[in-house]
Amino acid sequence: MTAPLANGGERTLGLRIASIAASNLGGSPVDTDLTAAYDRCRELHRRHGRTYYLATSLLPAWKRRHVHALYGFTRYADEIVDRTEELPPAERAARLREWSARLAAGLHGEPVDDPLLPAVLHTIAVFDLDHADFTSFLRSMAMDLTVASYPTYADLLDYMEGSAAVIGTMMLPILGSSDPAAAREPARQLGLAFQLTNFIRDVAEDLGRGRTYLPDEDLARFDVTRDDLFAARAAGYATPKIRELVEYEVTRAQAHYAAAAPGIPLLTAASQSCMRTAYALYGGILDEVAAQDYDVFVRRARVPGPRRLAVAARSLLTPAGTPVAVPGPVERKGPLLTPGVV
Repeated sequence: MTAPLANGGERTLGLRIASIAASNLGGSPVDTDLTAAYDRCRELHRRHGRTYYLATSLLPAWKRRHVHALYGFTRYADEIVDRTEELPPAERAARLREWSARLAAGLHGEPVDDPLLPAVLHTIAVFDLDHADFTSFLRSMAMDLTVASYPTYADLLDYMEGSAAVIGTMMLPILGSSDPAAAREPARQLGLAFQLTNFIRDVAEDLGRGRTYLPDEDLARFDVTRDDLFAARAAGYATPKIRELVEYEVTRAQAHYAAAAPGIPLLTAASQSCMRTAYALYGGILDEVAAQDYDVFVRRARVPGPRRLAVAARSLLTPAGTPVAVPGPVERKGPLLTPGVV
């Protein structure tokens, strides 16, 4: 895996981009299709990834579109799996296989007729991204069509290897690092931290799709059943046992944030404000969950707009190489109570 060139290397990278653009578009010197594909990826990112889109805006302009391309890739796969719910799982699986086959064909140098893949293939080629990471990601997306729950955290980690950890290794060459080998595992850990944050925030939404990403062994530890979760979703609030379960999951996610923190100062200086912002804002979602007494059913936890902007501004002003503040346990203000019960 080749990290992007920094500083003066951008000119060389620009020449490489032009050459790859021509080859991916069947030799045409006109890259309007490629530009349109990047524009579509950016729009998907803008509409669906507000937190990470804000963080990405802090990157140098030449890097942003490559991050948009990776987001577009992951989002489009998610659209096939989760946004076509009127279709039977077998048809959704067929669509995912078809799209995966188009990606594979493009990776073998064949022209592709797809609204997004020219940008994805271009980004893969420019940064020499590991094709196995994309295969692993698509494997995890396919699991969402057949797997409704995970017995153990080890089982969930197997899923997140493709859905989250590889996103970190895809991103690392684009962000750049002074020590890619040392930054690799923290990048993977940050992918896991972000994914767990989403799982915690979106328990109710995932239940609506018939899935739980809280391991069965954790539910059993806190004497919670799937029926309890469905009942909490219907009632609009969590029981004390569910809140204790969520608090446990928040602590687990924070351990991944702690493992990821050493990697951010290893990134190229121009990329650090982006990832500091993403790190703080995703971690801030856990703060909001804690502020709700770990009740993820009463409302969807969100970081307020003014705080988001303040985090971005603070990240821009933070000198490169400054250690990242690791999120820690949030002190509970009082006992966990069920609404209407004294």
